[in-house]
Amino acid sequence: MRPRPLSWKTLAVTGLIALSASTVMAFSRPAQVLIDGQRVSSDVPPVTVNRQAYLPLRAVSAGLGAQTHYDKASGTIEVIRGGDRLRIHPGERTAVLNGKHVTLRHAPFTVRGRTMVAARTLERLLGPKVRYNPRTATIDVNTTDAAVSEDGPAGGADSF
Repeated sequence: MRPRPLSWKTLAVTGLIALSASTVMAFSRPAQVLIDGQRVSSDVPPVTVNRQAYLPLRAVSAGLGAQTHYDKASGTIEVIRGGDRLRIHPGERTAVLNGKHVTLRHAPFTVRGRTMVAARTLERLLGPKVRYNPRTATIDVNTTDAAVSEDGPAGGADSF
């Protein structure tokens, strides 16, 4: 049995869908990260999915004045900011903040060699306020309003 040839209507509809999708992709732009109003650049842009933003950890932590260290042998990333020490591992939902284990809602993941962390994770573990505005494709990281408790930004071993 021979397959039936496609009709011109099917081809036209498929072409319109492809043209529409490519136009949207051509005019879309990745979200930009601002730390206290200053643009942060990274070779890997933030990832936004379902109104949730994932930020490149090294670029954002450097913008926050933190030091980032990567242990190639274990795959562990350590971020040191002030008196706080955070250890995470891409793909794992458990992190260590100041010696206390915390459970992450979203596991960090890697994009083109850069570790991406949920904005909420950064906010809860490192202290700054993080807001994602999908309309303007802007992720604002504000350190001036960040309240840090004496136990550290997370205030203990919270799950989130």
